[in-house]
Amino acid sequence: MKQTGVWLDKNKALIVTLENNTETLQTVLSDIDHYHEQDSLGNFRERNPLNIIKESSILNREKQQLKTYFKNITSVIENTDELVIFGPAETNEKFSKELNDSYPNLSICLKGVKKADSMTDNQVRAWVRDFFDTN
Repeated sequence: MKQTGVWLDKNKALIVTLENNTETLQTVLSDIDHYHEQDSLGNFRERNPLNIIKESSILNREKQQLKTYFKNITSVIENTDELVIFGPAETNEKFSKELNDSYPNLSICLKGVKKADSMTDNQVRAWVRDFFDTN
């Protein structure tokens, strides 16, 4: 049985695969741009119609970049039997929704979507081992 844990945020995904008493760790980097609207003094700009239009295009671009990032992750985990997704913020929930919407074969393998802080590679490995040992 192939068990996979994916820790992800907007910068990278750490993918731990457990199969036949073997453990592997792969990293998938994202190409998501990080925008912060600030003026030359470092203050956030006030909202005006032009900034709102720009914000909308930035959000659309980020949405497309997330889709590409998630597609890259799914290409690595496509043959798994059991899957858990974890990480900080909302990226793990967005990935879960993308699996439900676009990857039904992976969605049925999903055993959990959990919140977790930033972790080292070894902490991610241990977290995945513990999750599948107790489930």
